[in-house]
Amino acid sequence: MPRRRQATARQERLGTELRKLREAAGLKGREAAALLGTDSAQISQVEAGLAGVSEARLRRIAAHYACTDQELVDALAAMTSDRMRGWWEEYQGRLPTSFLDLSELEYYAARRWDVEFLHVPGLLQTQDYARALFASRVPELPEEELELRVQHRMQRRVILEKAPPVPYVAVVHEAALRMMVSSRASSRTQLARILELSEADHITVRVLPFDLEHFADLGAAMVYAAGAVPKLDTVVRDGPHGTVFIDSEAQLSVFRTHFHRVEAVSLDPARSRDFIHRLAKEL
Repeated sequence: MPRRRQATARQERLGTELRKLREAAGLKGREAAALLGTDSAQISQVEAGLAGVSEARLRRIAAHYACTDQELVDALAAMTSDRMRGWWEEYQGRLPTSFLDLSELEYYAARRWDVEFLHVPGLLQTQDYARALFASRVPELPEEELELRVQHRMQRRVILEKAPPVPYVAVVHEAALRMMVSSRASSRTQLARILELSEADHITVRVLPFDLEHFADLGAAMVYAAGAVPKLDTVVRDGPHGTVFIDSEAQLSVFRTHFHRVEAVSLDPARSRDFIHRLAKEL
C-alpha cells in the first residue's frame, strides 16, 4: 500500500500494537522483515502507521510473531478494514489534528466513559455552552474557527445517535453543573439537555455532589474509549500543551480503577436526574 503523508491516531495505534507483538516475540525489525519477505523500512512504516496493512497480511504477521491472543488479532484485523471516509475528515486542515483523532477514536469505540469536574462533557453540551467555552480561549479564536469547533463538537454526537449507538456513561461533578459558562437561561437549557439525553437507554449520567465525604480523586478527569478488547482501550486527556492519547496497559489499568471508584461513589442515575432537576429550579 502507498505510504501515508500523516497517520491518524487510530492508524498509529494499529502500528503500535504490531510493534508490541514483534517486541514480545523478541524480534528486531530486520528479523521480522526477513520472516515476512520484506525490508526493515516497510516494517518501520507499518509500525508508525504510515503504511497500511491488509487483514490477510496482519494475520500472517501475528502468526510469525507467535501471537496466541486470538481476540486481539481479530480486533486488529478489523482495524485494517476501517477505510471509510469519516465525517470528521471534512475538518482536515481546518481544525487541530487532535479533534479529528478524537472523533475517529470514539466513532469506533465499543463504549465511552467520561469523568468531568469543571465542564459539562462535550457529548452532552448544547451549542451555546460549547460556544461560550471556545470563546473563552486566550488568545481569542477567529470567528470562523470558533464556529468550526462548535460545529465539530455538535457532530460528535453522532455516536449517540447512530445505529447501534455507542453506550455512554458520564460522571459529572456538581461544580460543572453549577458553573454558568454563559447566561442563566443557557445554563437552564444545558441542564435540560442533559436530562433529556439521560433518558435514553444507552446514556447514563451520574452526579458527584459537593457534599461527598472523603473524596479527593480529582485526577480522574478523563475521556475513556473502550476498544473491541481491553488492550485496545484509550484514554484521552487535555493537558497544558495539548491533547494526550494514553494507551499503555499500566496506565489504562490506573484509569479504569479511577473511573470505577468515582462511579461507585456517585449518585445513581435516578437520584442524579432528581439532583439536576433541583439545580435547574434553583437557576
